[in-house]
Amino acid sequence: MNKYRVHETNRSYWNTKGNDFLEAIVLPLYGAFVSEEKHQLFGDVSGKKLLEIGCGNGQSLQYHGERQSKELWGLDMSDKQIEKAKQRMAESGLSATLICSPMEEECGIPLAYFDVVYSIYAIGWTTDLEGTFRRIASYLKKDGVFIFSWSHPMHKCIVEENERFTFNKCYFDESWYSVSPDFCQGDLTLSDRKLSTYINALAKARFVIEQMIEETDNEIIQLRDEKHDLAKRARMFPVTFVIKARKL
Repeated sequence: MNKYRVHETNRSYWNTKGNDFLEAIVLPLYGAFVSEEKHQLFGDVSGKKLLEIGCGNGQSLQYHGERQSKELWGLDMSDKQIEKAKQRMAESGLSATLICSPMEEECGIPLAYFDVVYSIYAIGWTTDLEGTFRRIASYLKKDGVFIFSWSHPMHKCIVEENERFTFNKCYFDESWYSVSPDFCQGDLTLSDRKLSTYINALAKARFVIEQMIEETDNEIIQLRDEKHDLAKRARMFPVTFVIKARKL
């Protein structure tokens, strides 16, 4: 895996397609069927300093800005997404410090500064999970909170064939691969890491896990087409996981 090639491929995708098609991965949703409104992982953010890793077009930053957060920062590798985020914040009458950089690299973010660092369906793009978690820990104050969501690894291992769900990929395979999303043209490069890989990386970065969510919210399913393929999958196994951790 060449991290620079991965960055180039994924940056090109986000610059041209972005997250316009991915409405389920911005707050108040952590993924297709998990919501902040139900789980309240952030709680009251008024007066707090927040940093978003993989801020995309700024929708989640706007969500926190409207809830009276004291200070907002956003990081994204796509300059086009940063432009969209700037526009969204300006139109909303909010302000944020926005930085264009891969999450793995030094980019001038202040140390021991933030009350909360969070990432909504973005942390899995990192080419260096342990290094990224160490960086995030360095951005947080003591006892600061890190919240992130990503596609559940079980979701990537299972396909539907003849009205039955079957395994078609090894859960332990973390190799990088190319994929073209069904909803639009364009290539992405990613790795499906095990849950233990995330948990062990958090431990090495001196985080303690306070909560993990992998349940499907049936109320959200009922508001959507229950016969939709993703809803059918979500009734049988988790498609998203969310972790809330605290810096020691």
